[in-house]
Amino acid sequence: MGCAAVAALCALIVGSLSGCASVSLQEAVPVAAPVAASPATPTVASEPARVIGQARSRWVAVPWSSLPGWEQDQWEPAWRAWQKSCERAATMPAALSALCPQVRALAGAERAAQSAWMQRSLQPYRVESLQGETQGLLTGYYEPLFEASRTPSAAFSVPLYGPPVGLVRGKPWYTRQEIETLPEAKSALKGRVIAYLADPIDALVLQIQGSGRIRLPLTDGSARTVRLGFAGTNEQPYQSIGKWLLEQGLTRDATWLGIKDWLARNPQRQQELLWRNPRMVFFKEEPLAEADAQLGPRGAQGVALTPGRSIAVDPGSMPYGTPVWISSAGGAGTLQQLVLAQDTGSAIVGAVRADFFAGAGAQAGELAGRLKQPLQMWVLWPR
Repeated sequence: MGCAAVAALCALIVGSLSGCASVSLQEAVPVAAPVAASPATPTVASEPARVIGQARSRWVAVPWSSLPGWEQDQWEPAWRAWQKSCERAATMPAALSALCPQVRALAGAERAAQSAWMQRSLQPYRVESLQGETQGLLTGYYEPLFEASRTPSAAFSVPLYGPPVGLVRGKPWYTRQEIETLPEAKSALKGRVIAYLADPIDALVLQIQGSGRIRLPLTDGSARTVRLGFAGTNEQPYQSIGKWLLEQGLTRDATWLGIKDWLARNPQRQQELLWRNPRMVFFKEEPLAEADAQLGPRGAQGVALTPGRSIAVDPGSMPYGTPVWISSAGGAGTLQQLVLAQDTGSAIVGAVRADFFAGAGAQAGELAGRLKQPLQMWVLWPR
């Protein structure tokens, strides 16, 4: 799926595209439903299942003391993200959706009350691969923000398209090269341009992130920011242009800045480079109300993502709406905090694998670009 100062690293080039996916919970050992009670009333917790199996992971019950940094996290933003997931309770397993009334009732409560309720109602499970591996990978994604124009000009000439006529999900459509060269592809996209960007690499960043924001000038000299949401792809495989440059020995810097620098020195090879990636993403324009400006686009669960508290996961490892404790340390710093599984992406595959939603704009883009570090995860599941 933002980013005037696009300093994203190769992890960001691989990127992730949001898209809905169905989830089927496959439990090797059944989990008892949570005991109905008011948030202030202690419950008698049932004995947790020791191992819960998923399609691409297994969860092993552990004590709460196993969660590194648990006492230090101030998780108010995560609680708001949890409430967002509860707005789409139908997308969550019944065991999780049953907790939503208590999650809403505890909104705004003191941290101690929330913590006590979670420790009574939830059981931590360490997430492992089916082979028992407990360490995986954390990357980041964000919502780009670019200047744009409704009309083409010498300064703004790179089109961003809405879905073309005849696009069918799951059926390959024209490649990026064919879109730019074949009359029939151009005909299908006639009248489908949403806006124009100045830089083709910025357009590619927007497509890889899967959504973003653009700022459009108004006649009175002000500007209006709108969101471009993911609306589909041409169902062609994604190929990294940074990886291609490295493999060809054309550069040793495959960051976005490095790619732009290479293009500035080799403008005659722009089409050759861009056509290495046949995948094209199409967008839909969405209004961006002031109240929504601090939130991200809708993830695969169908709820607005919360910066720093929403992650994209493999639905075969855990279902949407799951509260998750993550622990990760590396070049982007140490992250030990409560997050919600609310999105997925084509590059997010595996048991201990997550993409961290960093927010919108250049600062978020820099964080997302630096995030490529070891990860451990614990699912917090109803007793």
